[in-house]
Amino acid sequence: MPGRILESGGLVAAAMLLADLAAASRAVAATRSRTAKVAVLADCLRRLEPGERRIGIAYLSGALPEGRIGIGYAALRNTEIPAAAEASLTVPQVAAGIAELARSAGPGSAARRAGILERLLAGATEAEQEFLRRLIVGELRQGALEGIMADAVAAAAEVDAAEVRRALMVSGSLAAVGAAALDGGAAALRGFRLTLFRPLLPMLAGTAPDVGAALQRTGMASVETKYDGARVQVHRSGGEVRVYTRNLREVSASLPGVVAAVASLPVSSVILDGEVLALRADGRPLPFQVTMSRFGRGRAPDGSAGTAGRDEAGRHGEASIDAAHRDGGVAGRAAADARGDTTSGRRPPAPAQAQEEAGGAATSTDRATPVKAPGAADRGATVRSLQAFYFDCLHLDGEDLIDRPLRERLAALDRACPAALRVPRVVTEDPERAGHHAAEVLAAGHEGVMVKALDSSYEAGRRGSGWIKVKPAHTLDLVVVAIEWGSGRRRGWLSNLHLAARDPDRGTFAMVGKTFKGMTDDMLRWQTSRFLELETGRRGSVVYVRPEQVVEIAFDGIQRSSRYGSGMALRFARVKRYRSDKPAAEADTMAAMRALHRRADGGGNSDNSCAPG
Repeated sequence: MPGRILESGGLVAAAMLLADLAAASRAVAATRSRTAKVAVLADCLRRLEPGERRIGIAYLSGALPEGRIGIGYAALRNTEIPAAAEASLTVPQVAAGIAELARSAGPGSAARRAGILERLLAGATEAEQEFLRRLIVGELRQGALEGIMADAVAAAAEVDAAEVRRALMVSGSLAAVGAAALDGGAAALRGFRLTLFRPLLPMLAGTAPDVGAALQRTGMASVETKYDGARVQVHRSGGEVRVYTRNLREVSASLPGVVAAVASLPVSSVILDGEVLALRADGRPLPFQVTMSRFGRGRAPDGSAGTAGRDEAGRHGEASIDAAHRDGGVAGRAAADARGDTTSGRRPPAPAQAQEEAGGAATSTDRATPVKAPGAADRGATVRSLQAFYFDCLHLDGEDLIDRPLRERLAALDRACPAALRVPRVVTEDPERAGHHAAEVLAAGHEGVMVKALDSSYEAGRRGSGWIKVKPAHTLDLVVVAIEWGSGRRRGWLSNLHLAARDPDRGTFAMVGKTFKGMTDDMLRWQTSRFLELETGRRGSVVYVRPEQVVEIAFDGIQRSSRYGSGMALRFARVKRYRSDKPAAEADTMAAMRALHRRADGGGNSDNSCAPG
């Protein structure tokens, strides 16, 4: 941190340099020790000035307070600015620049944003530039996860970590909690309470291979339908109702039917946790993108702008695409280079939004003028409704329930909501009965089941041991067409795979996703050596390779995507194993992917439903 400066006869602390945050980030990334990570972060947090604490905590967590600001890899790749020789850029200066980037919109905004970005990067050293670039595009994966940062806040503020986690649970903002702890200690943390219209981070779930394994961990449990929808939290006080996404964005205006349904409940105040999804006329679920096409732009609780659909799509992990792969293979890259096609990192336009009726009836659905589902994937299928189903009750009629066991929260949910608004469930510890329910859920076209211990409390923002998701995973043998150099502890290793399926009709490979998940250290070492042998060229951090190496990829589903030339994208892709025994000519095809997508969608698609163009 820079020295102190003399101002009006008194000593005033100088602002922290961005270099200090970048150094802490590198140190955190360089160690696997949780204790060491916490110590590095705590030391950095102690040195932040009061006005810098929220920003510093957010940046060290790899997040921008403004959320996504529309700057992607292409813009950063095209902004090659010589690095400053010495560190002078302060955290407040960076915060002001990023806030200006977020505000810049309208005619001429592209040039303005480029100028702002260039000024920021010009004032940064090489290490600071790398930190800034990764922070801006959301790729600052250094291992400062929320739990580690919460412990670092506790250490820096010298308070009990449990008090930090409790405040975080009810506030949903690590930056706000951290700043309060550092400013006011334990007393400030006790000021965070469950408050209507201040949404909580949702409780998350672990995984199990089957319901039997899940029940061994939970004992008596609620086995519930797991929908592939958008997580929502609905708050009501009197006649006022607001709906929030899992990323705490308000989307009430986009869901008038959901608002009306909760407004009609016989309660005075309530907080409900659930899912919203689009259904076909026959009651089967439509693809996730159809649900998100119905979500509109919302606002965060602090009033900052955000896009609910973009937030929710982000959680499904659809990776950004390097435009060089849009047409597949080396020829496609050359064509993209010739065109100057640099759409990497740019999010696709959302499907056409359904027209909402004003107000909405007091039912469980979000009624709309009937519209066809986007794309050819649902020919003949009409979007019947956007349906809300609730599986938890966190507050009812003045009583907070998050510390109560699930069995009590479910009883409150049953009192507050009719069956038509509740997620179907069976309460059992019998694997056979739970398995029968899971089979029915899958047959109905849903993702799987949630198995929840009846004695579990609500652990907001955490992957609690009492909630376990069980859903089938699919695998495909795909071909690696490029790979990116890793960052953080993966620095020096090739890490992020670009995955493609065979497209025999075109005689090439069509990109269908990216992943860096599921890799052991041994695998990272092996693939670095392997893909350098197959290298055909480089572009920035991307190493292009001959399409020869087959890898078995596990994934949770396939969705339509305008990011890839294939028109399809894997969801939650992760490496299962390399298939050096299989040549690329025997890798799975686009036809196989379309067949999987069609079966998951209830058989309504044509073979070309996900074809590009």
